[in-house]
Amino acid sequence: MNIDFLSVGALGASLVGISALVLLHKKHVNFGLRTIIAMVFGILLGILFEGHTQFIKPIGSIYANAISAFVIPLLFFSVIASVTKLENINRLKTIGLKSIGLLTSTTFIASTLTILVALAFGIGKGAEIVLPTDYEAKVVPEISQVIIDLFPKNFFAQASSNTVVPVIIFSLVIGIAVVAQSTKDPVGVKPFLDFVNATSKVINKAISYLIKLTPYAVLALVANAVSNSGAEKLLPLLSILGVSYLLCAIQTFGVNSILIGAFARLNPIKFFKHIWPAQVIAFTTQSSIGTIPATEKCLKKAGVSDSITSFAVPLGANIGMPGCAGIWPTIIAVFAIQGLNLEYSIGQYLLLILITTLVSIGTVGVPGTATITATAVFAAAGLPIEIIVILTPISSIVDMARTATNVSAAATSALIVARSENELDLDKYNNTEDLQELVA
Repeated sequence: MNIDFLSVGALGASLVGISALVLLHKKHVNFGLRTIIAMVFGILLGILFEGHTQFIKPIGSIYANAISAFVIPLLFFSVIASVTKLENINRLKTIGLKSIGLLTSTTFIASTLTILVALAFGIGKGAEIVLPTDYEAKVVPEISQVIIDLFPKNFFAQASSNTVVPVIIFSLVIGIAVVAQSTKDPVGVKPFLDFVNATSKVINKAISYLIKLTPYAVLALVANAVSNSGAEKLLPLLSILGVSYLLCAIQTFGVNSILIGAFARLNPIKFFKHIWPAQVIAFTTQSSIGTIPATEKCLKKAGVSDSITSFAVPLGANIGMPGCAGIWPTIIAVFAIQGLNLEYSIGQYLLLILITTLVSIGTVGVPGTATITATAVFAAAGLPIEIIVILTPISSIVDMARTATNVSAAATSALIVARSENELDLDKYNNTEDLQELVA
């Protein structure tokens, strides 16, 4: 029996690297920094053991499979839980529909903008990353069939094949039915609501465990990618970093300004003066949920009523989020499409935009939001999930801008809804003096 000592050596070296990452974790080294260290170690492994990383590959593949396994149950319960937060059908018809419409629209715009900019910059061209070929890229059929396939047919069959969009629509219908029924029989519906909320929390907790394993998966997948492709072919990855920040800036200050001017007929500069403290907190903490109190305080100072603020801001941390659910999944999807030289039609890109918009309803507000949304999008589009993990170190750096983009979109939606419902104090909005101690 011939023993490939280089492959065994590569496995041993990877285990040493994993042990070092575990030690760094015990010493409370930042998750993002550990992920970047894992990427560097993976690159070194791939160079040193070029062509001999087959024993390392399963570590990353198992992680990718485990993440994929949670996509459907997460979507199903998260969508229902998000919709049922609207409490009653009247609230759903007014502020609920307006808020959801605006939040998902920001994701739609972000995804569309990302495709145009990413294609213009040639994101992914020249990467030539060699990944496992045991996946089937989905081919978009005739438009009539595409529309038919968007709707549920056999829930369990579609769930087992990770057919994302019909599952989301099915979940939305269930959620709306729960909201409608809860106004008539709240006691009877409560056990189901408790079950959904409890299950959603358990799934989110399980995903948080998986996300903690990301650095180890990054080490393995980057090592295998470099081993198969060569380090020089991974340099195009860095272009994603700059373009992502550019897109976040355009979405935050450009798109939101247009929305505020068009739908609220207000001066957007005053809006940004009001929410600037929340944007700074979002950028530095990288937590949309953790920024909710600051965002609410900024909006109340800007004249948005308590009822709109307390409803729209938390909703914006669970639905929409153009940074994590629109820009990031789309840009790495374009990277995968062009890096793997896949033939993609206009119809397929349009379907990709639709997928990101629908996925944004059910996968945000959970640990590792960007990873989960990207996984759901890739599963629906038939793209290799390993690319998501390889790009995780860059994702960690981009996360600051993504979070600020998410928070800005939620605040913009709340402002527009408040304006449409006559629940905005214009005197407060126009007064932008003495805001420096807003979030003190």
